Amino acid sequence: MVGTNLDMAILRMLVTAQNLGGFNRAAQRVGRSQSAVSQQIRRLEQQLGKPMFRKEGRGLAPTEAGDVILSYARRILDLNDEAVAAVRGVAAGGSVRFGLQTDLTEDWLPKALARAKNAHPEIQVEVSADRYAVLIDRIDKGQLDLALLFGPTRRSDGQRITALPMAWIGPRKPQFKLERDQPVPLALCSAPCYFREAAIDALNEAGVPWRITFSSLSVHGVWAAVDAGFGITLRTATSVPRRLTTIKPRPRLPGLLKVDLFLHDGGRQPSKAVSCFKETLLETLREHLHLAP
Repeated sequence: MVGTNLDMAILRMLVTAQNLGGFNRAAQRVGRSQSAVSQQIRRLEQQLGKPMFRKEGRGLAPTEAGDVILSYARRILDLNDEAVAAVRGVAAGGSVRFGLQTDLTEDWLPKALARAKNAHPEIQVEVSADRYAVLIDRIDKGQLDLALLFGPTRRSDGQRITALPMAWIGPRKPQFKLERDQPVPLALCSAPCYFREAAIDALNEAGVPWRITFSSLSVHGVWAAVDAGFGITLRTATSVPRRLTTIKPRPRLPGLLKVDLFLHDGGRQPSKAVSCFKETLLETLREHLHLAP
């Protein structure tokens, strides 16, 4: 029986698209057209006999099969890159695997990567944007060197960077209005999610009725739902896309606390490359968040 050989280029495109939050950005990153990327995805779906993505708001979200292949794609690419590095004689300390939640990918991440590349062009950096639970699992398994994550932690490997204000977020146009005597409509990430729990707890403590009108594994799916008017969401005030806006607290929208931002290293001794990247990372974060050195 002849096995099915997955195309490495397509797998890399899938992972790049998820890391960057969409196929348009992935196509730009690799210098290909949107139609060429779509053709690659269709080829993979024909190979596997199942759809990889489904419509979600204005964007796409992985199907169950898509989530499975993405998980394997990361492992396949890790092994591929490890093999290439070993053959070429690239030292293990010359690479950094960095994970973060999607909130900081749009404005801050490009600046951080550009600075890291300019300061240390010899270091290979692999970035993964995903959910908290996925990233924590990967750093515990040694699949990531560093992970930037929101939420309280009792872990000893977490370095607290700062506390960021949380905010209710709604569409910029038309401006979001709460209907009197109607539950607050919420567009949230699927459980488990720190921001989901914080939104529900804040409304429950204030005695405000609510209902979840949209739920997604992807933060980008939540952004699309808020933009489309499904409801409001809760994230950090520093991560609001330009097409959305923060909503000031009002009688039916209680004020919120802050959420801690931690940098995790899995409790492992960092390589020279990881230490250099971490230093650059923290410098860029301090500038972006206006923190004291």
